[in-house]
Amino acid sequence: MAQSPHHRGEHPGGAGSGEGTTPNANGAREGSAALQQQLEEEREKANTYLASWQRAAADFQNYKRRTEQEREEYALLANRALLINLLPAVDDLDRAIETAEQQNAGAGWLEGFEAIQRKLHGALEASGVSEIRADGEPFDPNIHEAVSQGPGEHDKVIAEVRRGYRLGSRVLRPAMVVVGNGQQMEQADEQSANSQ
Repeated sequence: MAQSPHHRGEHPGGAGSGEGTTPNANGAREGSAALQQQLEEEREKANTYLASWQRAAADFQNYKRRTEQEREEYALLANRALLINLLPAVDDLDRAIETAEQQNAGAGWLEGFEAIQRKLHGALEASGVSEIRADGEPFDPNIHEAVSQGPGEHDKVIAEVRRGYRLGSRVLRPAMVVVGNGQQMEQADEQSANSQ
């Protein structure tokens, strides 16, 4: 009985020389593995480029936000400097009108100055300036500047010497105030009488 090529250990298509379909299959596998590795390398490069692009885009957004904030801060600082220089004139006008009202109530010219005062205060409000409340408020060193103490409730503002202002949430100028020292008015009067 003759042996078939399978029984002799030969591959069908060859005489056991190792040639046939197997070497081509190995070559295809090696080529496929090389292509797979090259594909992975290219994917890694693409991911690296994507990450770099995303960082650059985020950096650019941060830059835009930072420059916008700086531009707003510069405008605010310019407004702040102008307003700080304007406030003493506002104070003088307020004092002059207050004094004139006490002496010249009902005078026609006084009404004109009061109209100017209202317009000036309106312009300040439109610019984001607001008055800092002081009289009767608890003393707050962030918004009040104590110039003296007097008889009154402890750590309460008992008088305003100069009005304070805010620009938005920032203090433009603190209010100058007199702060209560905890003595009642009667005690202060007694101490002053005893010392004389």
